[in-house]
Amino acid sequence: MAMTMTQKILAKAAGLESVKAGELIMANLSLVLGNDITTPPAITEFGKIGCGTVFDRSKIALVPDHFTPNKDIKSAEQAKKVRCFAKEHEIENYFEVGQMGIEHALLPEKGLVVAGDVVIGADSHTCTYGALGAFSTGVGSTDMAAGMATGKAWFKVPEAIRFNLTGKLNKYVSGKDLILHIIGMIGVDGALYKSMEFGGEGMHTLSMDDRFTIANMAIEAGAKNGIFEVDDKTREYMKQHSSKQFTEYTADEDAEYVKVIDIDLSKVPHTVAFPHLPENARTPDNWGDVKIDQIVIGSCTNGRISDLRAAAEILKGKKIKDGIRAIVFPATQEVYKEAIADGTIMTLIEAGCVISTPTCGPCLGGHMGILAAGERCVSTTNRNFLGRMGHVESEVYLASPEVAAASGVTGKLTAPEEIM
Repeated sequence: MAMTMTQKILAKAAGLESVKAGELIMANLSLVLGNDITTPPAITEFGKIGCGTVFDRSKIALVPDHFTPNKDIKSAEQAKKVRCFAKEHEIENYFEVGQMGIEHALLPEKGLVVAGDVVIGADSHTCTYGALGAFSTGVGSTDMAAGMATGKAWFKVPEAIRFNLTGKLNKYVSGKDLILHIIGMIGVDGALYKSMEFGGEGMHTLSMDDRFTIANMAIEAGAKNGIFEVDDKTREYMKQHSSKQFTEYTADEDAEYVKVIDIDLSKVPHTVAFPHLPENARTPDNWGDVKIDQIVIGSCTNGRISDLRAAAEILKGKKIKDGIRAIVFPATQEVYKEAIADGTIMTLIEAGCVISTPTCGPCLGGHMGILAAGERCVSTTNRNFLGRMGHVESEVYLASPEVAAASGVTGKLTAPEEIM
């Protein structure tokens, strides 16, 4: 039976020769992930199972990153519960302040996910790891608890949409523009419970950071997962970061897709998602005069070293406009260190940005960048739902680091070419 990349990975994990869309399977898990919000209820449910300990202490990853450094007593208690659980069960992959990063940037950096893996995480953006040719998807805390206990999870095998990429992105256009462009095309439910599978010659021109960004936001189109074909860039990344064995899967030539979408990367424009949905994609000719109060550069979507460097290139020798708050969040400690070493951080500081420790804080309206009523933010995060980053009367505009940086200089939504 012909299968897609995702279907082949799931078939292997389920010990089956083949699977088909809609089939229910029980699959073995390569990794189970949780954070400081989702792990505490998972720990409670885990205790009810009565299994004693986790199925494999090397295949659990716990990363307190949403409200850390702890913003209040409640978040401190949540983090403590995770910390104590990690210590009790000798969880090998526990990363807190000082070692931590935003989970979906940290795990690939630590080499914990490679091609062919099956990963569940109690966070919807777990789909990020599809950039490495893995099957990864978000689940609820109860499923996380069952995964920690048994090392298995139920899945309904998804249908797939194929994206054939050709050409190459233009200067100052990035993977963030591409995924916002795609979501604008198909809508926030355009890939509902489907696998978004990326390939084609154009795919090879995308950096690994671009691919992480694109896979990260597959969930914003309703997808079960996003996944890229493995190529030389993927192999090089995995060899640099991981000692794990990996398995490459390619779709059969006659694999079935519910839709095939061709995209010429050279025609992808700067794209910004206007409030209050990621599908509200607009190009510069439709931006109008949108004055802003804040920019945020970072998150699991765009907090990697290339993102910070892209923003620094735009901001070098320039200043953030008076009255605009510019907040930069390196995604991990290693990204932070690299950005210090190569001068990126200094460029950003001299432009008027403030640099934060790695945290998810402002993305979910948690802390360190909350919006007041009537305020507008251009953000490189992944969601702009009503009240996402603060007051329900605030507005979030999703954009690339290049657009966010340029907007910080002018104080309004701006394409980078306008100031370069």
